[in-house]
Amino acid sequence: MKVPAELVGARVTRTAFDCQVRISFTDHEPDGRVRVDGELVIETPITVTDAAGTQTILFPGTGTALAPLLGLFTKAVTKAEVTGLGTLSLGFDDGTRLSIDPDPDYESWSLTGSGLEPVLVGPGGESDWQH
Repeated sequence: MKVPAELVGARVTRTAFDCQVRISFTDHEPDGRVRVDGELVIETPITVTDAAGTQTILFPGTGTALAPLLGLFTKAVTKAEVTGLGTLSLGFDDGTRLSIDPDPDYESWSLTGSGLEPVLVGPGGESDWQH
């Protein structure tokens, strides 16, 4: 699977919560054409680290407890990497970092949309990541 490096430079344009967390990203070419229009769907715990280094673990499906993710609106991705069997790490221009680990029993995260390769990290994670 391909590491979603195309997310670097894209901005968060939407967050949505139910039993999953959904974060939408968009970026444009200099001529105005859409470069990336993608959605990250998270189904397992998310580690959020703020600019001061304080970590919080958030769980999809917990309603208002997910409010810290609202602060990502309009933030730009500065780093996107995948390590191990599928731990996704995203860095943002305000210093916030998100991390989603693979889950042994459930799909942990997926990324779909235009301008990027689709990714699905299934139970137990994935190997053979292309950088």
